[in-house]
Amino acid sequence: MNDNAPLAGLTVVEICHSVAGPYGGRILSDLGAEVIKVENPDKGDYARDWGPPYWHGAAAVFHALNRNKLGITVDLRDPVELARIKALIHDRADIVLQNLRPGTIERYGLDGDRLLGEKPTLIYCNLGAYGRVGPMREKPGYDPLMQACGGLMSVTGEEGGGPVRVGTSIIDMGSGMWLAVGVLAALHRRHVTGKGCIVDTSLFETALAWMTPHIAGYLANGVVRRRMGSGTVEIVPHQAFPTKDGYLMVAAGNDSLFRRLAMELGHPEWADDPRFATNGKRVVNREDIVGLLSDEFSGDTTEHWLSRLDAVGVPSAPIQSVDQVVEDPQTKALEMIQPAPQRDMALVGLPLAFDGVRPGFRRCAPELGQHNKLFKKEEAPT
Repeated sequence: MNDNAPLAGLTVVEICHSVAGPYGGRILSDLGAEVIKVENPDKGDYARDWGPPYWHGAAAVFHALNRNKLGITVDLRDPVELARIKALIHDRADIVLQNLRPGTIERYGLDGDRLLGEKPTLIYCNLGAYGRVGPMREKPGYDPLMQACGGLMSVTGEEGGGPVRVGTSIIDMGSGMWLAVGVLAALHRRHVTGKGCIVDTSLFETALAWMTPHIAGYLANGVVRRRMGSGTVEIVPHQAFPTKDGYLMVAAGNDSLFRRLAMELGHPEWADDPRFATNGKRVVNREDIVGLLSDEFSGDTTEHWLSRLDAVGVPSAPIQSVDQVVEDPQTKALEMIQPAPQRDMALVGLPLAFDGVRPGFRRCAPELGQHNKLFKKEEAPT
């Protein structure tokens, strides 16, 4: 077994669409599992058409979420094809992932209770919208809805501004990560007990999990947190400051770092000022210290301040655009952006390495029905 493909030898059947489920499947496929993506034969996964931009016949986002997978089409309404997918699961699958609309998977007899009754070693994963119980369990849901009702939009953006969605599908992708974590935990339990299980997660539960610090704060003192732009409720200074030519993110996360920052800015007296001497005091007097720091940072360039703060060990970073991130020497050194093996294409890899080796980009996202021969038990795909 390839050491940096720790899930090699496992087979996953992914009955998923859009972002959350496919991202969970992509994590498992990057880790070496054989992931067989199941799509409807008409248009396939909705994400195929989420563009422009399009890349080699499908949306760029589809390629990003579905690399290293095999792809088959199945018409679940066709009894023959439905029987075949059930046989594929029974004969080959270690894990099944599904994120179809509530009630759909049960209608076709592909739910966890049914399949585990036939194959007790199976690990079956449901990724829902609002969770498996509760008054909203039957409702469909999407990332922006969860950022809204889960509270994330209430703490994102500038004070006094309107609701702001986090600029990536953080709930969808986070749910895919929890799905993968659940699979790994279930695999360990199966190794110990010999039994499979049903794993449940959802977009709403993921939204609540990301709100952990905010909810803990509210439960502690009853204060509903407000939007703080780039700032952090519990730590000051821990935000972006305007410079002469851009913005600088400064994270002086403890009193020692704040003292270094104050000294480097030529104001050692700030560290002994009763208003700013401890983080708790700085949080209470946030506007005063942020105003003083803003005045200093606005006097020179981002690069100037980066150099000075790096020299004294105060954590800081520039606000970079996507093109700058791609060209960043650190990005290149980590080789996180991996070239495709068959096409003129590159995608972000998995943020994990095993003995210094990152799991590779082995196969581009499948074309619709590209590996139907596997499904029909004919020759294996190449």
